Amino acid sequence: MVDYATLYRITDLEGYTPHVSRLISMMNYARHTTLDAVKGLTAEQLDYLPTPQSNSIGMLLMHFAAVDYFYRVFTFEEREPDEEELERWGPALDLGDTGRAAIKGHDLDFYVKLLEETRAETLERFKTVDDEWLHREMPFWGKQPANHYFMWFHVFEDEINHRGQIRIMKKQL
Repeated sequence: MVDYATLYRITDLEGYTPHVSRLISMMNYARHTTLDAVKGLTAEQLDYLPTPQSNSIGMLLMHFAAVDYFYRVFTFEEREPDEEELERWGPALDLGDTGRAAIKGHDLDFYVKLLEETRAETLERFKTVDDEWLHREMPFWGKQPANHYFMWFHVFEDEINHRGQIRIMKKQL
C-alpha cells in the first residue's frame, strides 16, 4: 500500500538511518510510478514484443526484481549469485534471447507479487545497516571502486530508465 504521507518527500523513514531513508524514499517513488505505468495490463500486453529483439514489459518487470535481488546479494552478503540463483534470476538479469524464451505467459499479479516480495526483503535488509555502510566501497563494474550508495542508486536509476521503455511500448499496444 502506498504511503502518500511520504511518497512525494525525500525524508526520514521509521526504522532507517537518514541517508538510508532518503535512498529508500527515492526507490519507493520509482517503484510507485512503475506500478502505475503497468496498471491494468493483460498477460498478452505484458508479453508484447515491439520487435523480435525487444524486451517485453513483463521481462522488464522481472528484470527490476532480479536487479533488486542481485544487488541485495552483492552488497549485503558481499557475494555473487550462486548457480541456483543464476538459474532463477539469470534470464531476467540478462534479458535478450534468454529472457524472451523464459519470461512470458504471466499475468500482472505474478510480476507485482515478485516485485513486492523482493523489495520487502531488501527493505528488511536496509534496517540492518547505517549511513556509514552506504558509503562503504567495494570493486564494481570492471573492478572500479564504487560505494553501496551508488550501487543502490543504480537499482532505481535502471528501473526509471526501463520504465521509459515501458511507457513507449504501452503507446504501441
